[in-house]
Amino acid sequence: MNERILGLITGIIFGILLQKSRALRFDKQIAAMRFKDMTILKFMMSAILVGMVGVAILKGAGLVELGHKPMNVGGIVIGASLFGAGWAFAGYCPGTAVGALGEGRLHALFVIFGMLVGAMIFAEIYPMLSNTVLAWKDFGKIGWPETLGVSPWIVISVFAVIFFAVFALFERKNV
Repeated sequence: MNERILGLITGIIFGILLQKSRALRFDKQIAAMRFKDMTILKFMMSAILVGMVGVAILKGAGLVELGHKPMNVGGIVIGASLFGAGWAFAGYCPGTAVGALGEGRLHALFVIFGMLVGAMIFAEIYPMLSNTVLAWKDFGKIGWPETLGVSPWIVISVFAVIFFAVFALFERKNV
């Protein structure tokens, strides 16, 4: 199957799951940021775990070759800060903004417009960033299994135990 078709199909399925979990709702986003409703965190932890297993199976079968992005401290600190600030300010992350627009929430257009403007600004200032922030520290193309020198399945198992413990805690606290 064509990679683009497969990407489209998995994207549609992910969007349907986002919608069904109500993660596209502004009130759910705000409640997550206020630690009142952990639906979005539980959804994302589930998606991460499913993704980890899927990638490990595909890599183990020789169907994909992994290409890690460089672990660049400056880029991660600045990027994560901007992502978090944008999410807190707008009440949507990029994926949920597009999903909310798909549900007919036109105010999500402002968030999408902001993402596009941010991407244009990043493209314009990238040459300056590459000599400053992006030069802070680069650990290269690493992942947890390579860093720890263990099988990906050990890392997946540890994440699964942690995620299930967090799920149990959330359920006990009713959030």
